Amino acid sequence: MSKFKKKPKSEPGISTASLPDIVFMLLFFFMVTTVLREQEILVEQKIPSATQLQKLQKKTLISYIFIGKPKNTSLFGVEPRVQANDALLEPSGIRQWVNQERDMLPEADRGLITISIKADRDVKMGPISDVQYELREADARRVLYAAIGKVVKD
Repeated sequence: MSKFKKKPKSEPGISTASLPDIVFMLLFFFMVTTVLREQEILVEQKIPSATQLQKLQKKTLISYIFIGKPKNTSLFGVEPRVQANDALLEPSGIRQWVNQERDMLPEADRGLITISIKADRDVKMGPISDVQYELREADARRVLYAAIGKVVKD
């Protein structure tokens, strides 16, 4: 009588056919949801610290103004400068900039525009008060002062 050998049962392997699809879906997801830096900061920034801060909920209504000594002192000098978006401005140009920022928002949110001032801790109060005056004249009534510290939840 002949002997029949039993073949060992092999487990079916894990199919890797859909693996490239999953990898590309994850890649696409992270590319869409990642927020890149919108502006190149042209002024030095050492943000002052604070003890009581509040985190904002709707960040699409915020426009940023940076105040500090220029990084390229040979081109722009050593006096504190005001930067809005990717350009250095004189304080007199802030009204026009605020109106441009308002025009980019939906009409229902135009009154809710918030200006965040990120001033270097070594900047004197003169340039900051010039910016505040121009913001008042531009009717930008919501002004924040950026600081580093512990966030207090409401």
